Amino acid sequence: LEEFGSCFFGHKHCMYIFNASYLQRPDPDLPICVERTVLVWLPLAFLWLCAPWGFTTLCKKPAKAQLSKLYICKQVVAGLLLLTAIAELALTLAEDYGPSSDSTAQKHPAALYTNPVLFAVSWVVVMLCQECVRRRPRSVDSGSLFVFWLLQVLCAVFQFQTLLRDALNKEEIDDLPRFCLFYISYGLQLIALVLSAIADVSPEVKIISQTVRKACEKSYIMLIKGFKRPLVQEDMWDLNEKDSTQTICREFEDIMAKELKKAHSSLQKKQNKRKTKNDHQSGLAKGVSQDVLVMKEKKKKKKKDSESDYPNSWLVRTIAKTFKGVLLETALYKLIQDLLAFASPQFLKLMISFTQDKTSHAWTGYLYAVLLLVVAFLQSVILQQYSHRCLILGMKVHVALMAAVYKKVHLKESTAGEIVNLISADAQRFNEVTNFLHLLWSYPLQIALAIAFLWIELGPSVLAGVLVMVLMVPINGWLATKSRGFQVENMKFKDTRMKIVNDILNGIKVLKYYAWESSFEAQVQEIREKELKVMRKFAYLSSVSTFIFSCAPAIVSLVTFAVFVSVSPDNILDAEKAFTSISLFNILRLPLAMLPELISIMVQTTVSKKRLKKFLSGDDLDTMAVTRDDMIILFSVSLDIKPGRLVAVVGAVGSGKTSLISALLGELHSLRGRINIKGSVAYVPQQAWIQNTTLKDNILFGSNLDEEHYLSVVDACALGPDLDLLPGRDQTEIGEKGINLSGGQKQRVSLARAVYSSADVYLLDDPLSAVDSHVGKHLFERVIGPKGLLKDKTRILVTHGISFLPYVDEIIVLVNGVVFEVGSYDGLRASKGAFSEFLETYGKDKSNNAYARKDYEQIDTLLEGLEPQADDSPEDIVSSTLKRENSLRHSQRHSKRNGSVRVRKNSSVRFKKDSGDKKGQRLIEKEAMETGRVKFSVYLQYMRSMGWCFVTWSFLFYFIQNVAIIAHIRDMRIGVFGALGLAQGFLVFFGTILIADGSISASRTLHTNLLSNILKAPMVFFDTTPSGRIVNRFAKDIFTVDEMIPMSFRSWILCILGVLGTLFVICLATPIFTAVVVPMAVVYYFVQRFYVPTSRQLRRLDSVSRSPIYSHFGETISGLSVIRAYGHQQRFLKQNEDTIDQNLKSVYPWFVSNRWLAMRLECLGNLVVGLVGLSISYALSVTQILNWLVRMTSELETNIVAMERVREYAEIKNEAPWITSNRPPDDWPTETYQIPSKSSLTNCLFRIIEASEGRILIDGIDISTLGLHDLRSRLAIIPQDPVLFSGTLRMNLDPFEKSSDEEIWTVLELAHLKDYVRGLPTGLQHEVSEGGENLSVGQRQLLCLARALLRKSRILILDEATAAVDLETDDLIQNTIRTEFSHCTVLTIAHRLNTILDSSRVMVLDFGKIVEFDSPSVLLNNKQRHFYAMAKDAGIRGGETSTAKNMST
Repeated sequence: LEEFGSCFFGHKHCMYIFNASYLQRPDPDLPICVERTVLVWLPLAFLWLCAPWGFTTLCKKPAKAQLSKLYICKQVVAGLLLLTAIAELALTLAEDYGPSSDSTAQKHPAALYTNPVLFAVSWVVVMLCQECVRRRPRSVDSGSLFVFWLLQVLCAVFQFQTLLRDALNKEEIDDLPRFCLFYISYGLQLIALVLSAIADVSPEVKIISQTVRKACEKSYIMLIKGFKRPLVQEDMWDLNEKDSTQTICREFEDIMAKELKKAHSSLQKKQNKRKTKNDHQSGLAKGVSQDVLVMKEKKKKKKKDSESDYPNSWLVRTIAKTFKGVLLETALYKLIQDLLAFASPQFLKLMISFTQDKTSHAWTGYLYAVLLLVVAFLQSVILQQYSHRCLILGMKVHVALMAAVYKKVHLKESTAGEIVNLISADAQRFNEVTNFLHLLWSYPLQIALAIAFLWIELGPSVLAGVLVMVLMVPINGWLATKSRGFQVENMKFKDTRMKIVNDILNGIKVLKYYAWESSFEAQVQEIREKELKVMRKFAYLSSVSTFIFSCAPAIVSLVTFAVFVSVSPDNILDAEKAFTSISLFNILRLPLAMLPELISIMVQTTVSKKRLKKFLSGDDLDTMAVTRDDMIILFSVSLDIKPGRLVAVVGAVGSGKTSLISALLGELHSLRGRINIKGSVAYVPQQAWIQNTTLKDNILFGSNLDEEHYLSVVDACALGPDLDLLPGRDQTEIGEKGINLSGGQKQRVSLARAVYSSADVYLLDDPLSAVDSHVGKHLFERVIGPKGLLKDKTRILVTHGISFLPYVDEIIVLVNGVVFEVGSYDGLRASKGAFSEFLETYGKDKSNNAYARKDYEQIDTLLEGLEPQADDSPEDIVSSTLKRENSLRHSQRHSKRNGSVRVRKNSSVRFKKDSGDKKGQRLIEKEAMETGRVKFSVYLQYMRSMGWCFVTWSFLFYFIQNVAIIAHIRDMRIGVFGALGLAQGFLVFFGTILIADGSISASRTLHTNLLSNILKAPMVFFDTTPSGRIVNRFAKDIFTVDEMIPMSFRSWILCILGVLGTLFVICLATPIFTAVVVPMAVVYYFVQRFYVPTSRQLRRLDSVSRSPIYSHFGETISGLSVIRAYGHQQRFLKQNEDTIDQNLKSVYPWFVSNRWLAMRLECLGNLVVGLVGLSISYALSVTQILNWLVRMTSELETNIVAMERVREYAEIKNEAPWITSNRPPDDWPTETYQIPSKSSLTNCLFRIIEASEGRILIDGIDISTLGLHDLRSRLAIIPQDPVLFSGTLRMNLDPFEKSSDEEIWTVLELAHLKDYVRGLPTGLQHEVSEGGENLSVGQRQLLCLARALLRKSRILILDEATAAVDLETDDLIQNTIRTEFSHCTVLTIAHRLNTILDSSRVMVLDFGKIVEFDSPSVLLNNKQRHFYAMAKDAGIRGGETSTAKNMST
């Protein structure tokens, strides 16, 4: 080095390079050699390394780019720098070799030659690089050039101050030319740095840059908007394409397909190996005794659940490969942040050493302070970058899983409850775990680094502490295993609870009819109690875990210090060692304290991972579905249906008609044989599926609008008069499941959807059963029949109506899943087989058929749209649903009626082209959302729900624990230090136990209130509220109440006490800090107040925009067969992506706002540390604690929004009381009743709709004075929609378990179901699937009959009770009703007129008015009236009536 220095600078310049006194003086400086070599060459080396990458552009064809003013300025500055370098070289050459030079004088050192040459070459390189940037398409500047100029300016600062200091000290300038050239060059370099920071934007890039600039401005603008007024969905930013659901899912699904293929292959190999092993063992086991075999069988049974029967280890790999870039990026940020965290204790050590060493120069302290500040800022920036990317990663993983689950729903049988939990709990866990993912390696790394630094401080004594941590590993394992078991159990209970809640919401009207709310409430509460019991166990286990790891840092430090002091008398625990070690132990405290939470989160995620893997890797459309005992198996089916033919499928209830349609649709797997369908398919299910959209969109179903075709379809499906009644005509919004349409209207909309699709093959599953006979005739003539719109299409019609059979081309007769007969109507009659016998028994005679055929050409059809429907009046149904006005004022609403509208052959409905048509009236209003601050009453209600005792005692324990922490830190005596550490652990344990008990109590109370109030809500609430909103409360919001709020509440209490304690210690040790605390607290408060309104409202928008996701999922599940039949899966997948994107628009800004807050708070805190927190170790943690407090306050307020939403639905106005003081007699009712009008008769009778005027009297008692349960429990109804619930058959018949098994078997026999139920393996305990999907519609209807029989009521309402059953079963049901209800008043609402001809009276209504009321025989003889016209359409003549004690409408 000495040689190098001498030859390069001369001895004069380098004599101080070896002298340490450069740093041992009040004004430290670098040696001149370093300034003029290392600091000069470093930036130039960087430039030369980066330049080749830029020069590649010069070899390509130059892009068309203009010479901008900025480019010219940059090149001019570089040119001037080149001139200064040449001038300096020329000056040196002139002084050494010029005419006036002294040949005997010593020549200038080599550095004065090499540096100008290097600079000259470098400035040329810079000019070339700038030209490369100009030629590069869409390039605005070079990042490497900016870094070069920045390095150049920073490195030249040292020479800048050296030259200036020498000139000031000597009061003269030794080398004026070089002095001037250096400062000119430095000024030009500063100009170049500024110019390189300005983007040189070309015109084509301006649009892009403006978009980016607007996006950057938006983040701050959104915060200002959120502070000034509540944000709304329209304020949200549009998503970047890379953050959209479609982009995320595309990559995820591609990788998932590959990984699943590998996993399936691996599983197949394992199963083959296991099978081979079992075959080998079975040969050896022949001689084993029976007892041993039994024991082995039991063991196998236990292992059965644990053995994986689905592909494993593919989900995590898929996520890792899909998001590997972000994962690696976040891992790098986390590594840097962890390393920087350990720099602070080292600076603390140096600072303590500085304060103890009186000979140290002042600049040393300033240097340490600046470095500490720089490290703190770097740590903050890196941490926020890491956190932001983790949150975005979590969001993307959540989105990918939600979309994958939704896509799988289209391919797999699943229940709504299961799906809701998969997206609200399981996928959400993956969202949350991304914040903790890198901690799996980061915490061990932090522990290892802390131990390494502690080894440097305390030597081998630290091994004692390590031993304590190692001994905790088995405890961790045991805790993790137990936690996992509890979590699996908890998720099962959640699934079951959500399944029943979905059942309740789907069948709420039936529950109210039967007064079964309390029974189902008890079922949900029973499962909820089991769920809370498991949650309590999990919370207690977490408390034990918290206790262990709260004590861990104290025990580890205690053992380490004790061993350190005791092993040698030379080991002295001085201030430097103690404070540095405590700082390291504080770093160690976080990994050790967070380990329980990390274990808990990973356990919960493992359970969710298993559930998601099982669902996503399951077989599409379970092949076992057709082999269950409760499903019809189709066998020996051989059909060949020619194009353009109309084929009818007939058979008894449960004979396999719907299964045949399902098989044709591919909904059932074929065990043998194949199905071939030529062309596209349209499907009309037996129970119409209606979307929550406009009536027009329901018909178009994603197809383009052809106005002429659309009008003809509406006309043919008899929907014209319905449109006139709806406030927005075909733009009227239809509620969920078509709640504002009658059964007949829903079926006609479903049929219209099929007809409009113009498919090749039409599968019609009994679409005419839900409509009146005359409307059925109209639909058959205009749509399905030989002269209808579909006359040239292939039609397969499942029907129970024998009046249509003469007009079909072919009839298929099904008996017990077998095709019994196939042939034409006349052929089958002539064969004298089963079909012929059936017709002889239940059909009309030939003359009657001839009569029907004759009149077929001349039918007058009174449209159903103008006749009151089975379950709703023909009033403005939307308005009535929304306002629930007087349901009896039909004449006022329809005062402009011009009489009955009749549709004759070859006529069409004339649409009213009213220019003043109202736009579609909204039935489903936008979800209500609170604005502004969360009311303090919400917090109070949560604490009340917890119990003030739990809140007070837990706060007290945490307060004492915080006092123990302060004493623990200040008392350096080892014994006291250890005792206080243990005391702190016990106090945390008790506080956590109390918080856990309180939060369980709050969860119970809030869920109970929510459930109870939802069940007591009036039907108008369910009519106008999508079930997704209610499900969101029971799923996501209750999940937040159960798990997130208790965690936030506990963290907030610990933080507020931690802040107070830390500030107290700092103020005690450094009184000057008190002057900073107050203004700092004020600033923190205002920053938080500025941020929280935006954060809180974004959280609310998140919750509101999540409800449509659940609604869309539920709607899709209920209509899967229709969606698949029409091949519209992709459209629904796209709709799901759009719905999720709407939700992401509020999630992404929330993430950004979090980082906005954290970055500003940490910067503020870092400044405080840099100013006054340098003397004590607490200064290192004060900012983190303050930031954590603000964040916990914000998190608590955003999470409490869930409590606010739960409270909203827990305070909905209830319907009338279930039980009042006015109780009816036990034998009530005993006589018939009087009612003024039929409009919404069933709803009025059951008080689903309350009458605003008039009275309904039963046995002289005004029913409005009775409790709803007293009224409804004394009436019996067989509703049009046969709703069943998940659970056993017995529960579906007798949820209160009031009847004996004998009574139940008796009613099953009367309902003609006894043989079927006896044939089931579990009999009455047979499990009914969600919605009764594992029973045919006819069987469900018969179960509803059994319910009515079991109730033994004196009043029975039959609401189209036999629409879904064949004529034979219909006849059996009618006979049962005649015999079993002979002593009762029976009100029948029917579309099959032949089923009511034996009624004592018939009431005919038109527009809410009674137009006819007499015996059937009298009404049939009056040929000018309504009833005669309807009977004529049905092929009924006078004289075919009999009498019985029934009253019918």
